[in-house]
Formats: sequence, C-alpha cells, structure tokens
Amino acid sequence: MPEFPIDRAIALLEKEVASYQVPVVDLIAAQSRDPFQILVATILSARTRDEVTASACRRLFKEAATPEALASLSLARIEKLIQPVGFFRNKARFLAELPGALNRQFGGRIPDEVDDLITLPGVGRKTANLVRAVAFGKPAICVDTHVHRIMNIWGYVTTDTPLQTEMVLRAKLPSQYWLSINSILVAFGQGTCKPVRPHCDRCVLFSICPQTGVVPRKLPKNISNNEQQRKKQETTMKLVSWNVNGLRAALDKGFLDAFHELDADVFALQEIKALPDQLPDKVVHIEGYASYWYPAQKKGYSGTAVYTRRQPLQVLYGLDLPEFDREGRVLTLEYDDFYLVNIYFPNAQPELKRIDFRMEFNRAVMHFMDRLAEKKSVVACGDFNVAHKPNDLANPKANERNPGYSPQERSWMDEVTGAGYVDTFRKFNQEPGRYTWWSYRFNARGKNIGWRIDYFLVDPASEDRVKGAAIHDEILGSDHCPISLEFI
Repeated sequence: MPEFPIDRAIALLEKEVASYQVPVVDLIAAQSRDPFQILVATILSARTRDEVTASACRRLFKEAATPEALASLSLARIEKLIQPVGFFRNKARFLAELPGALNRQFGGRIPDEVDDLITLPGVGRKTANLVRAVAFGKPAICVDTHVHRIMNIWGYVTTDTPLQTEMVLRAKLPSQYWLSINSILVAFGQGTCKPVRPHCDRCVLFSICPQTGVVPRKLPKNISNNEQQRKKQETTMKLVSWNVNGLRAALDKGFLDAFHELDADVFALQEIKALPDQLPDKVVHIEGYASYWYPAQKKGYSGTAVYTRRQPLQVLYGLDLPEFDREGRVLTLEYDDFYLVNIYFPNAQPELKRIDFRMEFNRAVMHFMDRLAEKKSVVACGDFNVAHKPNDLANPKANERNPGYSPQERSWMDEVTGAGYVDTFRKFNQEPGRYTWWSYRFNARGKNIGWRIDYFLVDPASEDRVKGAAIHDEILGSDHCPISLEFI
C-alpha cells in the first residue's frame, strides 16, 4: 500500500479547518500568550468539551490570572469556579497545588521542557507537549485522542495508544508540522472526522483517505449532500435528560452554565425536589423556553420538569394512577409528531423493600407508552433506576441482588427492548465503562465506578428518526450526568 500523502493532507486541512471552531487552548493562546493561562486551560480541558472549558477559564481567570492570584483562592472557591469541567475536584486540587510547585521547582516560572512540565500537578505528556508547543512555540507533538485516531485511520501510524503514536510521529512526521498538527486534527476531528459516523461524504480528504476502520454516516438516497445538510439543520432536535438530584442544590453547582452549554431544544429533569415557587425566577423562566413542572406532593422529594423551545400541543401530568402520580414521576409533552415522556422511576430500595411498587410502576409506564405509540412516535427519557446489561455497570457480579440490578428489574428491561423499544445510546455505542450515575462515596466518579441507569428510548417504528445519542459524563453538578438524543 502506498504511503499516505501527509504533506497534501495537511495542506488541504489547513484550509479546511480555518473556518472551524478553534480548539479552546488555541483560543486562550490567541487571547493571551501567558504560559500560565495556557497551562491552566490545558489542565482543565482534559475529558471536557471545549465550550465547558472556555466558560470555566473565563470564570477562573477573572479572579486568578496569575499564579499569585491562584494561590490566594481556597480549594472550595476553585472548585466552584471551574465546575462543571470533568473531574473538577481533582483538577481543583491540582490547581491549588500548582503555585507552590512552580515556586519550589522553577522559581515561579512555567518551564518549557516536557520532562519538567510533567513534574507539575495534573500535567501528563499530552498536556506538557501542548503547553510547550502552544505557549512557547517549541517543537513538540501533542497526541490526544483525535490525533491518535485520525493518524491510524490514515494508516500513517499503526499504534494502540496515544503514547505509541507520539513516539512514531516524533520519528516520522516532518518537523514543520509538529506545532500545528494537534490544533488541525482536533478541529478536524470535532467537525468532520468525528469518532462516531464521520462525515466522509463531505471530507476534503475523501479521495486520498483509506478510511481504515471507519463506518461513515449514511445519507438518504436521491438527496444531495447540501440538501441533506440543510434538512438536518432544519429538522433535528436536541433532547437532553438529567437527574439533577435536587434542582436547588444543582443551581449551586453550575446547573445554568451546563444548561446553556448543552443548548437543547427540550431539556427534561428528574428528581427536582422542589416546587416552582421555591426556585429563583432565573431558573423557572429561562429566556427562550417554556417550562412545565410536576413536583411531588411530598416536599423535597422526587418530581419532574421539562423546558422546551418548541410549544407542545398539550401537557399530560402523571398516569392517572394516584399512587404514582402523587410522587410527580411522569410528565409528558405532546408535539405534532411525537410524545416526549419524562420519567423518574422509583428506586427498589435496599433489600428490595419497594420492588413490588417499582414493578407495578414499570407495568403502568409500559402500558402508557404503548398506548401513546399507537398514535405517534414516543421518546421516553429519564432516570430508569436500572442497569440493563453487565456492561452497564462497573461491578455486575457484586450487584446481582441489589436494587437497580435485580433480576426482576433487568427482566422488565428485557421486556421493553424485546417489544422493540430502542435503547438509543446502545444503538451507537456498545463499549463498557460509559456510565450516567456514580455514588458520592469512595471517589466512585473519579474512579469511574458507575452505573448506566439513565436512558432515551424510542418506540420500534421510530428508530430511523434517531440520529445520535450521547452521555455527557464531563458535566458535573449531580450524582448523575446528562444524556442527549438527536431526533428528527
């Protein structure tokens, strides 16, 4: 097989990504050549979306744009400023330790050598290479997941890990590309060569890319690429679901920042634990959205809510079953062509004390969804309080008799999927280790010892309306993380 034409590819991509969104670390560098701010932004950016990192940087640098100012902040204040970046508590601790480490080891300056940078708190090889390249303009190859993935798609490297890719590129990649390759491929990987269903149909490298291991997105027949893109922009809705475990508590943990960054058309909440009149106006009435509330009769317990940009035809509160409806667990919005059913399933409780109530609720919900699906599409979302399969939780064997993974609850999920309802996340991703809930105990989230118990399901006839599904585990603020669905 001929060698991949790396010079031609990079020349084409330099022009292509000029109009793409700039990676956040490059954006920070364009605003300030300060190595300290670039280092901090790079630490914050790990396993976090760029828009979340950018917001966190703005808040942090407003109070601490220098090592001296950062040293004056308490750990709690740093945590508050950088939420909801991924693993914010660990990163806050690294940042709290950073000024002292710089003073002790480097007289307060930011070092420009990789071996020195990796001695600092929270700095690994990727971060060190990126800081060396972006902050100091010195030769370095930063290999993140995009660089590693795309270089292997091209066949320019054949490696198993980002570190192996970095070592091969150091020996093989022409030095004039070292400084720019990360920025180019991050932008390209976010905009066109996406990890799931890359847009090969509109890629400038289509004629030269071997597409190793790639499954491109599919376009409907007889529709041009431009027309397809126009239709997608016009009709795709982004739906988000999030168990906030108390909306008042979530407000103090960056809820509104996360809400605006997710930019959903419909945003469903579970376990709000509040009445609307207990909440500030800024969260009850968010500009551009109508909101609907279904709190439990018992204060500080359960409850659901939905924000929507698209006016519903009607709103249905509950299941017409008082034993369930008093807990505010099901809130349904009817639109022209689908129902959005927002559900907070009961927990079966330790020793399965509430399993009978739980199973009765399950059956009532299933009957309700089936009746709605006879009329139009059904999208059911929320905290289902059950991990369906062994790859949906970190320790399946140890939890086989526990609430949320009991045989009865898993059997009901078998019935749901057996009836044809589509678990939308599993439609696109079969990998283990992707969770939506983590215990607050034992640093479970930091260790990623979690459960996938939050879902978007669609009825059997509507599977082709599902265009994407995601878990947003970089967003904190609750013991659950948000999930999303792209639906046309």
